[in-house]
Amino acid sequence: MLTIYICGGLSIVTAFIYSRIVLAVPVEGNNAAETSKFKEISGAISEGAMAFLSRQYFYVSIFVLVFALVIFLALGHEGAEVNEGAFSAIAFLAGAATSCLCAFMGMKIATKGNVRTTVMARKSLNDAFKIAFSSGAVMGFGLAGAAVLAMATIYLIFKEYITDVPVLMDVLAGFGLGGSTVALFGRVGGGIYTKAADVGADLVGKVEKNIPEDDPRNPAVIADNVGDNVGDVAGMGADLFGSCAEGTCAALLIGASSVQLVQNEGALLYPILVTAVGIPVCIFTALFARVGASGVEAALKKQLLLSTILMTVAIYFTTRHFMLPEFTLGDKLVTQNGVLASVLCGLWSGLLIGYITEYYTSHAYKPVREVADASQMGAATNIIYGLSLGYKSTVVPVIAIAATVYVSFSLAGMYGIALAAIGMISTIAIGLTIDAYGPVSDNAGGIAEMSHLGPEVRARTDMLDAAGNTTAAIGKGFAIGSAVLTALALFAAFLTRSHIESLNLLSPVVMAGLLIGGILPFLFTAQTMKAVGKAAISMIEEVRRQFKADPGILAGTSRPDYAGCVSISTKGALKEMIAPAALVILTPLVVGTFFGVEALAGVLMGSLVTGVVMAISASNSGGGWDNAKKYIESGKLGGKGSDSHKAAVVGDTVGDPFKDTSGPSLNILMKLMAILSVVFAPFFVAQGGIFFKFFGL
Repeated sequence: MLTIYICGGLSIVTAFIYSRIVLAVPVEGNNAAETSKFKEISGAISEGAMAFLSRQYFYVSIFVLVFALVIFLALGHEGAEVNEGAFSAIAFLAGAATSCLCAFMGMKIATKGNVRTTVMARKSLNDAFKIAFSSGAVMGFGLAGAAVLAMATIYLIFKEYITDVPVLMDVLAGFGLGGSTVALFGRVGGGIYTKAADVGADLVGKVEKNIPEDDPRNPAVIADNVGDNVGDVAGMGADLFGSCAEGTCAALLIGASSVQLVQNEGALLYPILVTAVGIPVCIFTALFARVGASGVEAALKKQLLLSTILMTVAIYFTTRHFMLPEFTLGDKLVTQNGVLASVLCGLWSGLLIGYITEYYTSHAYKPVREVADASQMGAATNIIYGLSLGYKSTVVPVIAIAATVYVSFSLAGMYGIALAAIGMISTIAIGLTIDAYGPVSDNAGGIAEMSHLGPEVRARTDMLDAAGNTTAAIGKGFAIGSAVLTALALFAAFLTRSHIESLNLLSPVVMAGLLIGGILPFLFTAQTMKAVGKAAISMIEEVRRQFKADPGILAGTSRPDYAGCVSISTKGALKEMIAPAALVILTPLVVGTFFGVEALAGVLMGSLVTGVVMAISASNSGGGWDNAKKYIESGKLGGKGSDSHKAAVVGDTVGDPFKDTSGPSLNILMKLMAILSVVFAPFFVAQGGIFFKFFGL
C-alpha cells in the first residue's frame, strides 16, 4: 500500500510541476494590441470550455445522485451483514467525483496552455513543443495519480467496515461505474459539441466562403476551438479514467475469488500496483520529450515506445516482488509467470494497435495517400476509399486483441484477461499526455491564425498540430483496445458475480441476447451521428445568418458573434446526448431485470463483438479522411483550393463525427454496459427474469 501511495503522490506532484512550467510563461505579444488579442481569444476559449463543462456536470451530478439512490435501493438487503447498496453507492459517487475533478483539472490547464504555446512558437519549435507537452502532462499525470490514490483510499476505508474480501471487491466495482458514467456524458456530449462546431465551421467557412481554417471571420471558430478541449481533453480523459478504474475493479473482483490472494494483500492489490508503478516509469520517459532532427511526431512516438520498454522491466520486478509464485482460481492453477505474461501481452498488443492505427491514418503511408488520390475524382470516391480504409484497418487490431485474450486466458483464466487490460493502460500517464497535447497544439494554431501572427509562427504550430493529429489517432486506437479488454474483464467479473460457470450459445435466450447486443453499436452510432448532424445544422444556419446580416464580417471590418455559436453547440450537445446515454444505461438494466443474467450475458458479448469493429473502423476512417485532406494541403495533388482539396474537405467533414464522436463513444458503450451488469448482478440474480417468471417459462 505504501508503494501505491508513493507513486500516486509522485504523480500529483509531477502534474503540479508541469502546471507551474506552463503558467510561468507570460501571455505577452510584441505590442499591447497583440497581447490584448492573445488574452481575448484564449479567454473566450477558456470561458466557453469551462461554461460547457460546468453546465454538463450540473446535469450529470443530478443524474449521478439519483442513480446512487437506485444503487442503494436495488442492492441493499435488510438483515444482511453488509449493506452492499450503501457501500456501492458511496463508491459510485467517489468514482464520479474523481472523474469530474480530473476533467476540470485537465481542461483548466489545457485552455491556459494553448495561448502560451502560441507565445512560445514565436521563439522556436522546441519552446512551443515543451509548453504543449507540459500542458498535456498535467492531465496525464494528474489523472493517473488521482485514479491510483482514489482506488487505494476507497479500499482502505471500506476495509475497516467490510471484513469479507470478496464482498469488499464487489462494492468497489461501484467506483468503476461512477467513473464510466461520467465518461459516457463526457465522451458523447463532448463529441457532439466539438463536431457540431467543426462541421458548421468547415461547411460554411471553408467550402461555401472559401476562407481558411481558424479564420477569425468565421463565427464558429471559437466554438470549434472550445470543442477540441471538451472532446479530446475532458472526454478522452474520462474515457481512460473509466478504463483504468473498471479494469482494476474487474481484476480485484476476480482475484478475490482466490483464497491465496485474499491472504496476501500485496498480491491481492497487484492490479493497482501495476498502474502505480507505471507512474515513475512515465515520469522518467517524459524527461526525454524533446524535438530532435526527426521531428515532432517522432518525438511523441518515441515516448510511447520508450515507456513500453521501460514498463516491461518494471512489471517484471513488480510481479516478482508482489505476486505469489502460484495460486488457484477455481479449478485453475495460476503461476507467477502466467500473470507476468498476461500483463505483458496487454502492454505490447496496445503498442501494436497504436502502430497499426498510425499506418492507416498517417499520410506518410499508402492507405491515406490512396484516399487523397481518390479525391481527384471527387468527394464520392474520397468517401468510398475512406470507408474501405476503416473496414480494412480492423483486421490486425482485432487479431492482436484475440491473441491477447487467448494467451492471457490460457495462462491465468479470466484473471489473465483483466490483467491484460491493466497492462494495456499501465502507461496511461504518457498516453493521455500525448493525447491532451493534440488539442492544445490545435488551439495554438487557431490562436496564431486569429491573431494574424507571421507565417513562420503558423508553420511551427502546424508542425505541432500535424503530429498531434497522428498521435490522437494512435491514442484512439489505444483507447479502443483497452476498452475491449476492459469490457471482457468486466464480462468475466459479471459471470463470476452471477455464478454462471458456462454459457450455452445454442440456448435460445443466449442466442437472442447475442443478436440484440449485436445491433446496439449500430443503433448507438446512428444516434450519435444524427445528433452531430442536427447540432451542425443549427450551427450552419447561425453562421450563414451572421454572414448575411453583416457583410462586414467577411470583409474583416466587423466582429462575429462567437458567443452565439458557442451557445448553440452547448445546447445542442446537452440535448442530443440524452438518447444515446439512455440506450447504454437502460439496456442492461431492462434486459437483466426482465430476461435474466444469461440473456444479459448474450447482450454483452454481442455488443462487444460488433462494437470493437465499429469503433476501430469509424475512428480510422475519420482519421484517414482528415489526414488525406492535410496531405493535399501540404501542396500535393493541387494543394489548397484545388478540386481535389474541396473533395477532401467534404470527406474530412463526413469523417469528423466518425473519429471524434461515434467511434470513441463506442468505448463507453462496451465498458459501461458491462460495469453496470457487474454492479447490479446480485439484483439480477435475485429478482431478474421477470418476463419468464410471469409466463412460467
